[in-house]
Amino acid sequence: MNQSIVLAPPPGQIAPTAGTRVPHTTADRVDAGALIAFLRRRWPLMLALTLGSLAAGFVISARQTPTYLSTADVTLDPKVAPVAPLTDEDRLAAQGAMGETWIDTQVEEMASSRNVAAVVKRLDLARDPRFLVEGATQKQARDAAIAYVEGGVTTARTGATYTLSISFESEDAREAARVANAFAEQYTQGSVTEKEAADARSLKEIGSRMEQARRQASDDAAALARYRLAYNLPSTSDRSLTEQEISAYNQEVTSARAQAAEDAARLAIARQQLGSGSSGEDVGETLGSPVIGSLRQQQALHAAEIASLSSKYGPRHPDLQRARSQLQAVDAQIRDEIGRVISNLSARAAVSQRRAESLSGSLQASEGALRRDNIAMVALQDLEQRAQASRQLYESYLGRHRELAARSGIRRPEARVLHPAQPSDVPARPNILLNLTLAGAIGVGLGLICALFAELQFSGFSSGEEVEQRLGLNYLCSIPELASVTSRKARGNPVDAVIDQPRSAFAEAFRNLRTSIAFSVESPKIIAITSALPSEGKTTVALCLARSMAEACDAILLIDCDVRRRGVSRWIGSPRAVGLLEVLRGEASLEEAVVTDPRTGLAILPLSAAQEDHALLTGPAMDALLARAAPAFDAIIMDTAPVLPMADARLLLGKADAAVIATRWRHTPEAAIRSLLRLLPGGAVGLAGLILTRVNVRKQAAFGLDENAFYKAYKSYYA
Repeated sequence: MNQSIVLAPPPGQIAPTAGTRVPHTTADRVDAGALIAFLRRRWPLMLALTLGSLAAGFVISARQTPTYLSTADVTLDPKVAPVAPLTDEDRLAAQGAMGETWIDTQVEEMASSRNVAAVVKRLDLARDPRFLVEGATQKQARDAAIAYVEGGVTTARTGATYTLSISFESEDAREAARVANAFAEQYTQGSVTEKEAADARSLKEIGSRMEQARRQASDDAAALARYRLAYNLPSTSDRSLTEQEISAYNQEVTSARAQAAEDAARLAIARQQLGSGSSGEDVGETLGSPVIGSLRQQQALHAAEIASLSSKYGPRHPDLQRARSQLQAVDAQIRDEIGRVISNLSARAAVSQRRAESLSGSLQASEGALRRDNIAMVALQDLEQRAQASRQLYESYLGRHRELAARSGIRRPEARVLHPAQPSDVPARPNILLNLTLAGAIGVGLGLICALFAELQFSGFSSGEEVEQRLGLNYLCSIPELASVTSRKARGNPVDAVIDQPRSAFAEAFRNLRTSIAFSVESPKIIAITSALPSEGKTTVALCLARSMAEACDAILLIDCDVRRRGVSRWIGSPRAVGLLEVLRGEASLEEAVVTDPRTGLAILPLSAAQEDHALLTGPAMDALLARAAPAFDAIIMDTAPVLPMADARLLLGKADAAVIATRWRHTPEAAIRSLLRLLPGGAVGLAGLILTRVNVRKQAAFGLDENAFYKAYKSYYA
């Protein structure tokens, strides 16, 4: 009787294999049912976090100080007609104006530090009491006002148009509109004022330099005139009077001789000048070279442009650096051209010298005079070059001065205010709707995360399918929580409800348990009810199962084997003088210790108040007791102690034909059940299966498909 029956698990296997299950083929698709079940399980947590987040968002929004936003629109005018003629600088600047990069730059320019400071000065915000705190200097108040304006201003471009918007946010709606309009006016009119001031400074500087260039040009022209008179040189010819007389007497000889002498003299002077440290710029041939002359003009223009830009910008300005690079390029071209001129002089002097040697006898008389005149012509060319350079520089300054004078005071703005800012009646912040939307989204996300975390932390069992899949145990049935299947008025003691409400779902669950045990183990005589941990409902299951079977006119014996908790004995009432331990010691007979349930005729063998004796409970005396009681009763039910805290429970399970593990629904950890299975001796326990106790039928549908998931469909069968 205390041995495992044939249908018990084979050696090495504690639990029988789970019953036949319908195969699932959802591995390749999302299980919508599981997702819905998850949401139904965790919706209180998600709803609580969402409502909490919404409440926090509402409180934060309510505590925020309302601020108002005003926006002024400024449009760029791409077709501003110039009043004065355009200069080369204007044309160069116009090429980059109104491009995408330039417009984006203007967006940043509107809120630049210079404009912020100008707006603070325009509105006299440094005198505002908010910034003139006690002990603050005027500079500190101005810095505080600038920081305040910088923190509230924003600029943007409207799509791909020429319209720029500038906004200011403040606690005062009128102040927001006033500051935004001040920025718009500063950008449109203030830029014109700044440009006119810059033009005035440039005009004054260029006028001063133009006067210096005029005096230098006048001095150079006077020196040239005095030199011509001193050497009796013509103003329209490059040849001296002596050379003209020699040409008249002996044109060919004198011409060849003069050419040779001239070439030799020029080459000698050029080499002399180069040897004395000259760069070649004062060499006669270079002074008369049209190429060098053209380059000199470019050099003067670039020098003038550098002078103009130096007065307006710093030494690192891109335009100034570009002009200096161009001037350096022209200087390099001049040096290269001088080198070519010197090379040509050398070749020409060599040829002329050979021709002159054959005619030197006839030209000796006039050679000295010719050399003197040639030297005088070289000096004359140098003076002419200097006078021409001074004149060009003066004319360059004069042209620039006229251009600036023509545009002075008549500049027109390149932008205009399209829509001035107006005070707003509706606060821009806090945006309660947006804040609540964000708070709700955060709450939903946080609720989902917490729900997933709670789901991952949960290690209990929610349905029979989980029991069979995760443990491989035979799932017998679920015992519903009485409150979830009865009305509030009909609720009471679960042990009495089995009798008081025989047509209820609660009573039917124990009839279902009896049937499941019969299907799991063939003709079970001794049934042991156990659990892994205390407070799993095993005693209630044992009492209800025993009363249910006894009500069906069966002779049932219920033995309280939990010597520590003694739950069945406490249900009877006052402690008994004799009980299980006295029967096992032979101090009393079974008939003297048995208590009969008056409502069902259930025979109960309780525990007395005697001291615990675990060895007696699990020894041969217990085997003898079960052997004597078996013929007199249709079934014997033992309420054992939990397996994990009490070692004697495992020995008692080995004496039963069918062992039932009571597991509390969504409460008992999976690790506890696995530990119980490891502690049971392999092949020595007839394990019928596992039941879930205290199942909330109303919530069961949210935790997967189980027999209780269809309770609403068949609850009309129960009274």
